Amino acid sequence: MSTTLPISPAEAARLADDLESRSAEDVLRVAVELFHPRLVLTCSWQKQSSVLVHMLSEIQPDVRVVEFDTGLLFRETYETRQKLIERYPVRFQRIEPELSVAEQAAKHGDRLWERDPDGCCAMRKVAPLRQALEGMDAWITGIRRDQSTTRESARKIEVDERRGVVKVQPLADWTNRDVWRYIWRHGIPYNPLHDHGYPSIGCVPCTASVDSGADERTGRWKGTGKVECGLHGD
Repeated sequence: MSTTLPISPAEAARLADDLESRSAEDVLRVAVELFHPRLVLTCSWQKQSSVLVHMLSEIQPDVRVVEFDTGLLFRETYETRQKLIERYPVRFQRIEPELSVAEQAAKHGDRLWERDPDGCCAMRKVAPLRQALEGMDAWITGIRRDQSTTRESARKIEVDERRGVVKVQPLADWTNRDVWRYIWRHGIPYNPLHDHGYPSIGCVPCTASVDSGADERTGRWKGTGKVECGLHGD
């Protein structure tokens, strides 16, 4: 990761103000103009990933698209990934953790996600993120403000000083309904688990279905008080 920010926090704030009323496509175009080729989109193959892959394929298809394959993803997630890769001419890269699930169990004990979910996420998601951001100036994410209270202040452009990159969040002001309208309008492949009570989808052991109307991320690490994996926020 870069040790010098590509733009200052003040510049990022001004840019966020300018882009607040602009479309997600406009945000991506500005990001491409400012930061490409040192620009990366990280994908979890949820519905936001589907939207952003579609948009980038039309704006700048050679932007890096990186997946963190924890080895614990749903079958439907892998199938969605494959459909999107087959349809869109994206520059796809898979990054895996240093340890396989079996190697992690041998070293740290079986089912670490139950005893130490933060530690498990640190190895299987946060460490691969550091690898993905190495040499990058900007990082595109699918964060939306209405997903949870931990994300309600997200801006379309903001500085992640801890990681030394600019975060680009084109869908920050989109609602869940906005995402679905876009997917249906463009006929974009999406993760079918969304149709079965899973508004937010991560690893199999740490993802549960939720009641309609609940915050999207209440099904993640259910019963632990944890709502973020460490990629976004502390």
